[in-house]
Order: sequence, then structure tokens, then C-alpha cells
Amino acid sequence: MTAAAFELAQVNIGRLKAPLDSPQLKDFVDALDPVNADADAAEGFVWRLQDDSGDATEVPVFGDSWLIINMSVWRDTDALTAYMYQGRHREMLARRREWFERVQEAMVTLWWVPAGHRPTVAEAESRLLHLRTHGPTPYAFTLRTSFPPQGATPLIGEVPEGLGCSV
Repeated sequence: MTAAAFELAQVNIGRLKAPLDSPQLKDFVDALDPVNADADAAEGFVWRLQDDSGDATEVPVFGDSWLIINMSVWRDTDALTAYMYQGRHREMLARRREWFERVQEAMVTLWWVPAGHRPTVAEAESRLLHLRTHGPTPYAFTLRTSFPPQGATPLIGEVPEGLGCSV
């Protein structure tokens, strides 16, 4: 199979510091629609998890009401990275400590899916737990240590200081 037969799935979860309707999270909530619209229009974007409101803030993850999930599919790691570290998303990423608890365990993971596959929350939870247990592998990895679709030698990526996952 060729690389074009695969797309990159990503999930990131965050533990909220306050309820979504609180004044503390107002800037975050107000930015959801514009940031999601930027993603939808980004080069290499394929799909994102949404609920009826157009985002995924009401989608349960790990049975914890203080966790929120963002899950999407991209053409490849270059497309995801180009979106993540520019514009409004970069601004939101830089402010994440205002809205989300700092946790020690991995909260972001990537994995390759067959082109056209749309991952489930259960699949994302499994991949994230695998990363937490085993570190980066072809099954679940990070931007810093990624793998090609066939899962060969890891590729070490560059992530701007202070913005990426520490794994």
C-alpha cells in the first residue's frame, strides 16, 4: 500500500479548569467556531469529530465530564503541523494553560488510518492509552516521534518550543 492509501488521525484531550459556560473559558469557547473553520479550510484537512453544535465539546471521553476531545483526520503530519502552529490555532495553543489543567500523562496522539476511515472515540481512547503505556510506536505516536504509514523507522519532527507534547 502507498502512503496515499493512509491518512493521519489525531486526538487531543484536555481537562477543563472550569465549566465551558464559565467566564474563565469564554475566550476559548468564543474561539471554537473560528478555529474549527480555519481547520476545515486548511490544506490537507480531511475530517473532524463534531456533535450537533458543530464542535466536539459535548462528546464524552474516558467517562470524565471534565475532559473534552478534539479529533481530526489530515492528509499527513506536514498538513497537521502547518495548521497547528500558525494563526488562531497557534494563539489558542499558547493560551491553553488558562483553560486546561496541566497533566503529566500524554493527552495527544496520532495514528495512521486507511484513507476514508473515520476514527471513533473508543479507537482514540485505545490509541492514547497505548501511547501512555508504551511510548511512541507505529500504533500511536506524537509529532515529535512520528512513524510513516507502514510503521518503519521513527521520524523525529520539529515542534516549536513550549507548544508540543513532551513525549
